[in-house]
Amino acid sequence: MISVRVMLEYFHPWPNSAGLYLARERGWYQEAGLDVELVVHDPWRGDTLDHLLSGAVHFGVFPSNRLLVRRSLGQPLRGVAAINHRGLESIQTLTDSGIQRPRDLVGRRLALNPTPRGLAMVRHLVRVDGGDPDALILVNSGTRELRPEQLAAGVADASFGGYWAWEALMSSPVEAERRVVWPVDELGAPAYHSYLLGAHERTLETQPELTRAFLAATARGYLATAADPASALQAYETVTPYFPRELLAESLQKIAPTWLHEGAWGRQRDELLKPYAHWLQDNGVLDDAEAWRQATSNAYLPETV
Repeated sequence: MISVRVMLEYFHPWPNSAGLYLARERGWYQEAGLDVELVVHDPWRGDTLDHLLSGAVHFGVFPSNRLLVRRSLGQPLRGVAAINHRGLESIQTLTDSGIQRPRDLVGRRLALNPTPRGLAMVRHLVRVDGGDPDALILVNSGTRELRPEQLAAGVADASFGGYWAWEALMSSPVEAERRVVWPVDELGAPAYHSYLLGAHERTLETQPELTRAFLAATARGYLATAADPASALQAYETVTPYFPRELLAESLQKIAPTWLHEGAWGRQRDELLKPYAHWLQDNGVLDDAEAWRQATSNAYLPETV
Protein backbone atom coordinates (compact mmCIF):
# COMPACT_ATOMS: atom_id res chain seq x y z
CA MET A 1 0.00 0.00 0.00
CA ILE A 2 1.22 3.48 -0.85
CA SER A 3 0.62 6.13 1.83
CA VAL A 4 -1.06 9.25 0.46
CA ARG A 5 -1.67 12.38 2.52
CA VAL A 6 -4.48 14.69 1.39
CA MET A 7 -5.22 18.08 2.91
CA LEU A 8 -8.75 19.52 3.02
CA GLU A 9 -9.60 23.15 2.44
CA TYR A 10 -10.97 24.30 5.78
CA PHE A 11 -10.30 24.21 9.52
CA HIS A 12 -12.44 21.09 9.86
CA PRO A 13 -14.04 18.52 7.55
CA TRP A 14 -17.37 19.60 6.07
CA PRO A 15 -19.55 18.01 3.35
CA ASN A 16 -17.60 19.44 0.42
CA SER A 17 -15.05 16.69 1.08
CA ALA A 18 -17.66 13.91 1.02
CA GLY A 19 -16.31 12.21 -2.10
CA LEU A 20 -12.93 11.75 -0.46
CA TYR A 21 -14.42 10.30 2.71
CA LEU A 22 -16.82 8.01 0.88
CA ALA A 23 -14.06 6.68 -1.38
CA ARG A 24 -12.04 5.83 1.70
CA GLU A 25 -14.96 4.36 3.62
CA ARG A 26 -16.02 2.14 0.69
CA GLY A 27 -12.47 0.85 0.24
CA TRP A 28 -11.98 2.33 -3.22
CA TYR A 29 -8.62 3.87 -2.35
CA GLN A 30 -7.55 0.57 -0.84
CA GLU A 31 -8.54 -1.23 -4.06
CA ALA A 32 -6.18 1.14 -5.87
CA GLY A 33 -3.36 0.28 -3.47
CA LEU A 34 -3.59 3.59 -1.61
CA ASP A 35 -3.63 4.21 2.13
CA VAL A 36 -5.21 7.69 2.22
CA GLU A 37 -4.95 9.99 5.22
CA LEU A 38 -7.26 13.04 5.17
CA VAL A 39 -6.02 16.00 7.21
CA VAL A 40 -6.77 19.68 7.80
CA HIS A 41 -4.17 22.43 7.63
CA ASP A 42 -2.31 23.99 10.51
CA PRO A 43 -2.84 27.77 10.02
CA TRP A 44 0.43 28.44 11.83
CA ARG A 45 2.18 26.71 8.92
CA GLY A 46 0.02 28.26 6.21
CA ASP A 47 -2.83 27.15 4.00
CA THR A 48 -3.16 23.97 1.94
CA LEU A 49 -1.01 25.39 -0.86
CA ASP A 50 1.80 26.14 1.60
CA HIS A 51 1.65 22.53 2.79
CA LEU A 52 1.80 21.31 -0.80
CA LEU A 53 4.83 23.50 -1.48
CA SER A 54 6.66 22.18 1.56
CA GLY A 55 5.93 18.57 0.60
CA ALA A 56 3.90 17.94 3.77
CA VAL A 57 1.04 16.46 1.71
CA HIS A 58 0.66 14.81 -1.70
CA PHE A 59 -2.65 16.39 -2.71
CA GLY A 60 -4.82 19.21 -1.40
CA VAL A 61 -8.02 21.17 -1.87
CA PHE A 62 -7.74 24.95 -2.26
CA PRO A 63 -9.55 28.01 -3.68
CA SER A 64 -8.93 28.51 -7.39
CA ASN A 65 -8.04 32.19 -6.90
CA ARG A 66 -5.19 31.31 -4.53
CA LEU A 67 -3.77 28.87 -7.04
CA LEU A 68 -3.87 31.51 -9.77
CA VAL A 69 -2.04 34.02 -7.57
CA ARG A 70 0.67 31.49 -6.74
CA ARG A 71 1.07 30.43 -10.36
CA SER A 72 1.56 34.09 -11.31
CA LEU A 73 4.41 34.11 -8.77
CA GLY A 74 5.97 31.09 -10.45
CA GLN A 75 5.18 28.53 -7.77
CA PRO A 76 5.10 24.92 -9.12
CA LEU A 77 1.55 24.04 -8.09
CA ARG A 78 -1.19 22.76 -10.36
CA GLY A 79 -4.88 21.95 -10.15
CA VAL A 80 -5.73 18.43 -11.33
CA ALA A 81 -9.49 18.30 -10.70
CA ALA A 82 -12.37 20.65 -10.04
CA ILE A 83 -14.30 20.15 -6.83
CA ASN A 84 -16.94 22.88 -7.31
CA HIS A 85 -18.42 24.53 -10.40
CA ARG A 86 -20.10 27.36 -8.46
CA GLY A 87 -19.22 30.11 -6.05
CA LEU A 88 -20.09 29.12 -2.49
CA GLU A 89 -19.94 32.45 -0.66
CA SER A 90 -23.01 34.42 0.27
CA ILE A 91 -24.06 37.75 1.66
CA GLN A 92 -26.14 37.29 4.79
CA THR A 93 -28.31 39.80 6.58
CA LEU A 94 -31.61 40.05 8.46
CA THR A 95 -34.95 41.23 7.10
CA ASP A 96 -35.16 43.97 9.73
CA SER A 97 -31.93 45.54 8.42
CA GLY A 98 -33.86 46.90 5.43
CA ILE A 99 -31.14 45.60 3.09
CA GLN A 100 -32.91 44.12 0.09
CA ARG A 101 -30.16 44.08 -2.55
CA PRO A 102 -26.40 44.69 -2.79
CA ARG A 103 -26.62 48.43 -3.40
CA ASP A 104 -28.50 48.75 -0.11
CA LEU A 105 -25.21 47.92 1.60
CA VAL A 106 -23.97 51.42 0.79
CA GLY A 107 -23.45 53.28 4.05
CA ARG A 108 -24.01 50.10 6.06
CA ARG A 109 -21.56 47.95 8.04
CA LEU A 110 -20.50 44.84 6.13
CA ALA A 111 -18.44 42.25 8.03
CA LEU A 112 -15.89 40.15 6.16
CA ASN A 113 -12.37 38.84 6.13
CA PRO A 114 -10.77 41.74 4.18
CA THR A 115 -8.56 39.70 1.84
CA PRO A 116 -7.79 41.35 -1.51
CA ARG A 117 -10.15 38.95 -3.26
CA GLY A 118 -12.90 39.37 -0.62
CA LEU A 119 -12.74 43.14 -0.85
CA ALA A 120 -12.80 42.98 -4.65
CA MET A 121 -15.86 40.72 -4.58
CA VAL A 122 -18.03 42.85 -2.29
CA ARG A 123 -17.07 46.00 -4.17
CA HIS A 124 -17.97 44.28 -7.45
CA LEU A 125 -21.37 43.12 -6.16
CA VAL A 126 -22.27 46.61 -4.98
CA ARG A 127 -20.98 48.29 -8.14
CA VAL A 128 -22.83 46.00 -10.60
CA ASP A 129 -26.03 46.72 -8.66
CA GLY A 130 -25.57 50.48 -9.12
CA GLY A 131 -24.12 51.33 -5.71
CA ASP A 132 -20.95 53.17 -4.69
CA PRO A 133 -18.48 50.61 -3.27
CA ASP A 134 -16.43 53.41 -1.72
CA ALA A 135 -19.37 54.10 0.59
CA LEU A 136 -19.26 50.65 2.19
CA ILE A 137 -18.40 50.55 5.89
CA LEU A 138 -16.24 47.46 6.32
CA VAL A 139 -15.97 45.50 9.56
CA ASN A 140 -12.98 43.17 9.87
CA SER A 141 -14.29 39.83 11.16
CA GLY A 142 -11.08 37.93 10.38
CA THR A 143 -11.53 34.25 9.61
CA ARG A 144 -14.66 34.02 11.77
CA GLU A 145 -18.01 34.05 9.98
CA LEU A 146 -20.56 36.19 11.81
CA ARG A 147 -23.60 34.38 13.12
CA PRO A 148 -27.17 35.74 12.61
CA GLU A 149 -27.39 36.46 16.33
CA GLN A 150 -24.31 38.67 16.04
CA LEU A 151 -25.99 40.60 13.26
CA ALA A 152 -29.08 40.88 15.46
CA ALA A 153 -26.88 42.19 18.28
CA GLY A 154 -25.60 44.98 16.04
CA VAL A 155 -22.04 43.80 15.36
CA ALA A 156 -22.69 44.55 11.67
CA ASP A 157 -25.63 45.00 9.32
CA ALA A 158 -24.59 42.19 6.97
CA SER A 159 -21.76 39.74 6.41
CA PHE A 160 -19.91 38.32 3.42
CA GLY A 161 -18.16 34.99 3.13
CA GLY A 162 -20.29 32.37 4.86
CA TYR A 163 -21.28 29.54 2.55
CA TRP A 164 -24.91 29.08 1.52
CA ALA A 165 -24.34 25.32 1.74
CA TRP A 166 -22.78 25.33 5.22
CA GLU A 167 -22.73 28.25 7.69
CA ALA A 168 -26.05 29.59 6.39
CA LEU A 169 -27.68 26.26 7.29
CA MET A 170 -26.57 26.24 10.92
CA SER A 171 -29.21 26.66 13.58
CA SER A 172 -29.53 30.01 15.33
CA PRO A 173 -31.72 31.66 17.98
CA VAL A 174 -32.68 34.11 15.22
CA GLU A 175 -35.92 33.03 13.57
CA ALA A 176 -35.50 31.46 10.13
CA GLU A 177 -37.91 33.94 8.54
CA ARG A 178 -35.64 36.84 9.57
CA ARG A 179 -32.52 35.36 7.98
CA VAL A 180 -31.57 36.40 4.44
CA VAL A 181 -28.96 34.49 2.41
CA TRP A 182 -27.87 35.58 -1.08
CA PRO A 183 -25.43 33.33 -2.98
CA VAL A 184 -22.93 35.59 -4.72
CA ASP A 185 -23.41 33.93 -8.09
CA GLU A 186 -27.03 35.09 -7.99
CA LEU A 187 -25.89 38.69 -7.46
CA GLY A 188 -23.63 39.19 -10.47
CA ALA A 189 -20.39 37.63 -9.25
CA PRO A 190 -18.07 36.22 -11.92
CA ALA A 191 -18.32 32.47 -12.46
CA TYR A 192 -15.51 30.41 -10.94
CA HIS A 193 -14.49 27.09 -9.44
CA SER A 194 -14.69 27.63 -5.69
CA TYR A 195 -12.30 24.77 -4.98
CA LEU A 196 -9.84 22.70 -6.95
CA LEU A 197 -7.89 19.60 -6.03
CA GLY A 198 -4.21 19.82 -6.85
CA ALA A 199 -0.61 18.89 -6.22
CA HIS A 200 2.99 20.03 -6.45
CA GLU A 201 4.29 19.60 -9.99
CA ARG A 202 7.01 17.34 -8.59
CA THR A 203 4.33 14.83 -7.56
CA LEU A 204 2.75 14.93 -11.01
CA GLU A 205 6.10 14.45 -12.76
CA THR A 206 7.46 11.68 -10.55
CA GLN A 207 4.24 9.86 -9.62
CA PRO A 208 1.80 10.22 -12.53
CA GLU A 209 0.27 6.76 -12.05
CA LEU A 210 -0.28 7.43 -8.34
CA THR A 211 -2.03 10.66 -9.30
CA ARG A 212 -4.26 8.88 -11.81
CA ALA A 213 -5.14 6.12 -9.36
CA PHE A 214 -5.97 8.63 -6.65
CA LEU A 215 -8.17 10.71 -8.95
CA ALA A 216 -9.99 7.66 -10.33
CA ALA A 217 -10.99 6.54 -6.83
CA THR A 218 -11.82 10.11 -5.81
CA ALA A 219 -14.03 10.57 -8.87
CA ARG A 220 -15.82 7.37 -7.92
CA GLY A 221 -16.44 8.77 -4.44
CA TYR A 222 -17.81 12.09 -5.65
CA LEU A 223 -20.02 10.55 -8.32
CA ALA A 224 -21.49 8.10 -5.80
CA THR A 225 -22.14 10.83 -3.26
CA ALA A 226 -23.70 13.11 -5.87
CA ALA A 227 -26.08 10.29 -6.80
CA ASP A 228 -26.96 9.64 -3.15
CA PRO A 229 -25.79 12.44 -0.81
CA ALA A 230 -27.04 10.68 2.31
CA SER A 231 -24.61 7.83 1.63
CA ALA A 232 -21.79 9.97 3.05
CA LEU A 233 -23.49 10.68 6.37
CA GLN A 234 -21.90 7.78 8.19
CA ALA A 235 -18.42 8.97 7.28
CA TYR A 236 -19.15 12.34 8.86
CA GLU A 237 -20.57 10.71 11.98
CA THR A 238 -17.02 9.44 12.47
CA VAL A 239 -14.98 12.55 11.62
CA THR A 240 -17.31 15.39 12.68
CA PRO A 241 -19.55 14.03 15.47
CA TYR A 242 -19.84 17.56 16.87
CA PHE A 243 -22.08 18.71 13.99
CA PRO A 244 -25.78 17.75 14.00
CA ARG A 245 -26.73 15.00 11.57
CA GLU A 246 -29.53 17.21 10.21
CA LEU A 247 -27.03 19.96 9.32
CA LEU A 248 -24.72 17.50 7.58
CA ALA A 249 -27.60 15.94 5.64
CA GLU A 250 -28.92 19.31 4.42
CA SER A 251 -25.44 20.50 3.49
CA LEU A 252 -24.76 17.33 1.51
CA GLN A 253 -27.98 17.79 -0.46
CA LYS A 254 -27.11 21.40 -1.31
CA ILE A 255 -23.41 21.04 -2.06
CA ALA A 256 -23.55 17.83 -4.12
CA PRO A 257 -24.88 19.44 -7.35
CA THR A 258 -21.88 21.82 -7.40
CA TRP A 259 -19.47 18.91 -7.93
CA LEU A 260 -20.71 17.96 -11.40
CA HIS A 261 -20.86 19.68 -14.76
CA GLU A 262 -23.03 17.97 -17.35
CA GLY A 263 -22.96 14.87 -15.19
CA ALA A 264 -19.15 14.65 -15.05
CA TRP A 265 -16.79 15.17 -12.13
CA GLY A 266 -13.41 16.82 -12.01
CA ARG A 267 -12.98 18.65 -15.31
CA GLN A 268 -11.46 22.08 -14.83
CA ARG A 269 -13.13 24.39 -17.31
CA ASP A 270 -11.41 27.11 -19.31
CA GLU A 271 -14.68 29.03 -19.46
CA LEU A 272 -14.51 29.45 -15.68
CA LEU A 273 -10.75 29.82 -15.27
CA LYS A 274 -9.94 32.38 -17.97
CA PRO A 275 -12.61 35.03 -17.24
CA TYR A 276 -12.06 34.67 -13.50
CA ALA A 277 -8.31 35.19 -13.91
CA HIS A 278 -8.95 38.35 -15.91
CA TRP A 279 -11.44 39.55 -13.30
CA LEU A 280 -8.85 38.98 -10.56
CA GLN A 281 -6.28 40.95 -12.56
CA ASP A 282 -8.73 43.77 -13.30
CA ASN A 283 -9.42 44.02 -9.57
CA GLY A 284 -5.78 44.09 -8.51
CA VAL A 285 -5.72 40.59 -7.01
CA LEU A 286 -3.65 38.87 -9.72
CA ASP A 287 -0.59 40.27 -11.51
CA ASP A 288 -0.78 38.10 -14.60
CA ALA A 289 -4.15 36.90 -15.87
CA GLU A 290 -2.44 34.51 -18.27
CA ALA A 291 -1.32 32.44 -15.29
CA TRP A 292 -4.51 30.41 -15.71
CA ARG A 293 -3.11 28.72 -18.82
CA GLN A 294 -0.52 26.70 -16.88
CA ALA A 295 -2.38 26.51 -13.57
CA THR A 296 -4.40 23.37 -14.23
CA SER A 297 -4.31 20.08 -16.08
CA ASN A 298 -7.08 17.58 -16.79
CA ALA A 299 -4.62 15.01 -18.09
CA TYR A 300 -4.71 12.88 -14.93
CA LEU A 301 -8.48 12.50 -14.76
CA PRO A 302 -10.03 9.15 -15.66
CA GLU A 303 -11.48 9.22 -19.17
CA THR A 304 -14.94 8.30 -17.94
CA VAL A 305 -15.48 11.48 -15.86
